[in-house]
Amino acid sequence: MPRKLPALTPDTAPFWQGGAQGELLIHHCTGCQRFFHPPAPVCPRCGSLDVAPRAVSGRARVLTFTVNHQAWSSELTQPYVVAIVGLDEQDDLRLLTNIVGCNPAQVAIGMPVRVTFEPQEDVWIPLFERAA
Repeated sequence: MPRKLPALTPDTAPFWQGGAQGELLIHHCTGCQRFFHPPAPVCPRCGSLDVAPRAVSGRARVLTFTVNHQAWSSELTQPYVVAIVGLDEQDDLRLLTNIVGCNPAQVAIGMPVRVTFEPQEDVWIPLFERAA
């Protein structure tokens, strides 16, 4: 699927390029021991500057989703799933993503998923597929 690629900054590059090593890198605060997304130079919870990307398991559950049937461009010819997944590491750690590798009709709230990466140019887009 064609995608608009993100601008890479020192803060966001680890998230978008961690897939090259098969890692989903999420910013973590040493001060309050919390993960947060999107990446930033300051913890949004406690204001600490002691933040850095840290690998997470890549396991999650579908919290909500929608199936898009609209072909917004000529390259989008089939339905696709846009979802919010909750990562296993922390109750409030969520990502907006696509669910891939299964029929959209099979996606369900609560479904366990795992990260997979789609390389495009110099980024590795984190997508999620049904967990085994």
